[in-house]
Amino acid sequence: MNLAKTDQEIYSLLEKENLRQQATLNLIASENYVSRSVLEATASALTNKYSEGYPQQRYYQGNENVDAVEIIAIERARQLFGAEHVNVQPYSGSPANAAVFMAFLDPGDTFMGFDLACGGHLTHGHPVNFSGRIYRAVNYSVDQETERLDLDEIRRMALQHSPKMIISGLTAYPREIEFEAFQKIAEAVGAIHFADISHISGLIVGGCHPSPLPACDVAMTTTHKTLRGPRGAIIMCKKKYGSQIDRAVFPGNQGGPHDHITAAKAVAFKEALLPDFKRYAETVVANAKALAGELTGRGIKLVTGGTDNHMLLISLLPFGIGLGRSTADALENAGIVTNANTVPFDPSTPFKPSGIRIGTPAVTTRGMKESQMATIATWMASIIEDPTNRELQRSIKKEVEQLTRDFPIQPGLVLK
Repeated sequence: MNLAKTDQEIYSLLEKENLRQQATLNLIASENYVSRSVLEATASALTNKYSEGYPQQRYYQGNENVDAVEIIAIERARQLFGAEHVNVQPYSGSPANAAVFMAFLDPGDTFMGFDLACGGHLTHGHPVNFSGRIYRAVNYSVDQETERLDLDEIRRMALQHSPKMIISGLTAYPREIEFEAFQKIAEAVGAIHFADISHISGLIVGGCHPSPLPACDVAMTTTHKTLRGPRGAIIMCKKKYGSQIDRAVFPGNQGGPHDHITAAKAVAFKEALLPDFKRYAETVVANAKALAGELTGRGIKLVTGGTDNHMLLISLLPFGIGLGRSTADALENAGIVTNANTVPFDPSTPFKPSGIRIGTPAVTTRGMKESQMATIATWMASIIEDPTNRELQRSIKKEVEQLTRDFPIQPGLVLK
């Protein structure tokens, strides 16, 4: 490897990261492992190219191959999601969401989005984010008893506030989103229905979650997470909104697209079109349900009591307030990588939340099944119940390392 000769410092850190990923259990719901083919496309000569504009409408010369790659990526995404129009250029999820806002709203316009503290995203209207600073955000929440979305309450709020756009989607909500119900609410008030399917798009194309397409006006997904592609995003919409979306992406929000990532997106879309991907998505959900059952059976409280998708949200409130970060640290000491997260109506702050979010996409890519979920749940419950026991953490870490050796990360892995 040439990098080892030219920059030993960075090469060494990359090698350490490779080893860290191999030797730990990645339960972060938004992370996954891409195939060797996706990695190869990401590291291709397209990283050298500029291509502001769209196919056959570029501001630079030398884009005949870039145009062909982007057209392939668009067509594969349209086939994958059943979308009328697709823009594959967004750099990542937040810029893509910003483009959607620009396409449909003016500064100060009212929209409705899912409260971050109860399972939404920063770009769904949090006051520190562009979405809450530039536009008037009305946040819907979950029912305090069931911890689930209350569609009747969301409809009431929509009728009261008359938003120009309503966002459906999630980042820390473990239940199915009723996109059809959101569509009817949006139609009732004349609002744009914007579905943010970043977390669940792989489950949607795998047939494990209802799709908002083609009914919704516009949808956005990141291309990693359950879709198992490179870091990036795409926007899909009805054909009549295509030019609005394209103008909002370029020149509205960004310049030249990252063509090497566009190529990697195209590769990932082709992989997701294969029959094996449906089996992968089904196993992701089965593993999440198995992990939920094992954890609750060991006395660990889950928000909403379980999961319908790839993620679980553990509430640590029975053990105390604000224990998310310290518990995540304890789990990582044992080789189990998660993230601290708020729980609905958390009495603590986002800087010291009372929950842990976990997910099964990455461990499923490694080939793990329900029996491994039982083992992982046992380890997690032991640490959650005794988070300061460093000897326990060291002991479990050795067992984790053995399990990861049995299920190594293999780029291009096909689920067996």
